[in-house]
Amino acid sequence: MAEILLVRHGQASFGKADYDKLSDLGIQQSQWLGEFWRSIDFSFDAIWRGDMLRHRETADGILHGLSIGGEASVKSLPSAEVYSGLNEFDFQAVADAYVAIDPASQPAPGAKPAEFYRLLRKSMLAWSQGKLDEDRLPESWQGFRSRVMDVLDAAIASPHKRIVMATSGGAIAMMVSQILGADAATMVNLNLQIRNTSVSQLFANAHSVHLHHFNAVPHLEHPDKRSAMSYS
Repeated sequence: MAEILLVRHGQASFGKADYDKLSDLGIQQSQWLGEFWRSIDFSFDAIWRGDMLRHRETADGILHGLSIGGEASVKSLPSAEVYSGLNEFDFQAVADAYVAIDPASQPAPGAKPAEFYRLLRKSMLAWSQGKLDEDRLPESWQGFRSRVMDVLDAAIASPHKRIVMATSGGAIAMMVSQILGADAATMVNLNLQIRNTSVSQLFANAHSVHLHHFNAVPHLEHPDKRSAMSYS
């Protein structure tokens, strides 16, 4: 039986030229998760991440938090392994493809983030239904689903007993929705509620996969840190 911890990346730089880079808060969230795991003597034998910058910075932040205070040296921690199947889908390409068929859905310049999330919800549903021009997209909905689930299969087949995966909300939502047998609309709803550096826990073997908990942020539950919860 393997235990798999799906960690969404820390807060990224929403609205900036390079969204992929973590904000200062995102770096702090990642370190706090590592510090929390150190405080409860939590360990793992592998850490996997996507090959996006925000995944690397999140994995680095977790490992840094685990090593603070001399409780664990960096040398005693596993090195992160890169799995591109954990990458986020290209949400900008999906949104642009939807705007091409519904120009009125384009948020006005300076619109609030909520406007973009409404567009993203519509875009993802249209993507899942095959309504978008595939020539505008780097991958299909089915391709996205397949590469994410391939990583889960690799984890189940690996010798590791506990794997941490630093990834993105879309990949987590896809994996969880497939485990639950849920439809695309549920996947979209899950995606839009996943918090930065939240942890979703799976238990898996060759015969079945079970979701134990979803979207937990125990490292941010202290009153002094609740204001650090974020979704983008």
